[in-house]
Amino acid sequence: MFKPNYSFEKRQKELAKKKKQEEKRQRKLEKRKKTVEENEDTSPSEE
Repeated sequence: MFKPNYSFEKRQKELAKKKKQEEKRQRKLEKRKKTVEENEDTSPSEE
């Protein structure tokens, strides 16, 4: 019988969580960038 390697499982879970958080952060940055670009395009130029 083998002994489960809990530290390995924990590390894998932590890595998956970090990856998910990073992807979420990237989506938020893209969303902000898109809204800023739209605001610049729609705003009238002041001269």
